[in-house]
Order: sequence, then C-alpha cells, then structure tokens
Amino acid sequence: MLLMTLAERAATQIRTWLYDGTIGRDGFHSVPEMAERLGMSRSPVREGLLRLAEAGLVEFVPQRGFRRVRPTGQDIAEIFALRLALEPQAAARAARQGRDRDAVVQQLHRQLTRMREAATSGDEVAFGTADELLHAVILECSGSSRLVALIAELRDTTRLIGANTAGRSRSHLEVLEEHEPFVDAIADADPARAAISMRRHLIDTGRLLVAQAYDDGDTEAWRAWSDLVDEDE
Repeated sequence: MLLMTLAERAATQIRTWLYDGTIGRDGFHSVPEMAERLGMSRSPVREGLLRLAEAGLVEFVPQRGFRRVRPTGQDIAEIFALRLALEPQAAARAARQGRDRDAVVQQLHRQLTRMREAATSGDEVAFGTADELLHAVILECSGSSRLVALIAELRDTTRLIGANTAGRSRSHLEVLEEHEPFVDAIADADPARAAISMRRHLIDTGRLLVAQAYDDGDTEAWRAWSDLVDEDE
C-alpha cells in the first residue's frame, strides 16, 4: 500500500512538471534522476512513470530513459476538430447574453489583463492559466458543465503532451492579440463575429501545432489535419 501511495505522489509531481515545463519537450530523463529530485526510492518513481506512460504522457526509450510524448498531427487534429465543433458556438452564445454580458465581458478583460502581465513578465504558467480561464468563461455561457469539462480536458491534454505554440511559433503577446477580436465581438454583442473570430483563432493555433509536429518528424501531420479539419466551414 505504501508503495502505491508513493507511486501516486511521484506520478502527480511529474505530471505537474510536465504541465509547467520543468520537464521540457526535448531531452531524456532517467528514473534515478527523478528519484533523486523527488527524494524517493526508484521503485515508486518507476511505477509512477509507468502510469504516466499508460496515460500517453511519457514514453520510455531503451538505453535512453523516458521523455515527454511529442504530439502527432493526428493527436492535434482530433483535439482541434472537437474544439472547432464546440467553441465558436459557445462564443456566439456568449455574445447573445443579455444583462449578464457585461459581467462576462468584465471577466474576459480581467483574464486578458492577466495574460498581458504574464506575457510581460515571461511567466508561462500564469499566461497559460489565464488563457484557459478566459476560454472557460466563454464556455460557461453555453450552460453546459459537460462542455466546459470536455474542453478543459482537451486543453489540458494538449499542454501535457507538450503542444504549445507560445514561445516557439509565436510570442505570448501574439497569442494574446489573437484573443482580443472575439472578446471585442462578445462585448459588442455580435454573435457572428464572435464565432468567426474564435474559429480563426483555433484554426491558426491548430495549424501552428501541426507544423510543429511535422517539423518534429511526423510526415503525416498535414494529412491528418486535412482529413479531420474543414477550414472552409
């Protein structure tokens, strides 16, 4: 029982390191290294890593150790096909809010401010958190807690497998600027523009992530994207 408890603790901490970038997308790590960092013996750390491997977050390579899983074009295309089916309509619904819209817009601007502050200070974790909260505010306007939870899980999966454009394909400030059009459209009570702006943001983000997967060696990345995502809808 003690071994399992320590394994859970190891898996939780390593998952956090995957999430905040402490364990980067490049390079290999060893069980002894993680055991030393965690102050544990190797057995529970190995067990915790096996759980993360089963969840698709890390992979073991013989004679090299483990590394975080690099997302494939298929992974990214599947995630963004789902987000494109749900989030533009959520943005449109947010723009249709009646007297509650002012409160929604206030929350959105609060998250934009936090994103700007984080971008200025270089705090990637705070930036990502504010980004997620901004999208969550919009999704909550759908009135569906299941939708909010589903998109949160998809975004979490994207970050955990190391798919992130901020700081690699575009700056944090550029990511921030992509959010402003649909926030403005919601503030202006313009559902059509809100949906279009959200869709454009998601497609631009998805394409950059697919390009990263292709650059990382997934030669089928663009085929997966074209098969699953209709950019002209």
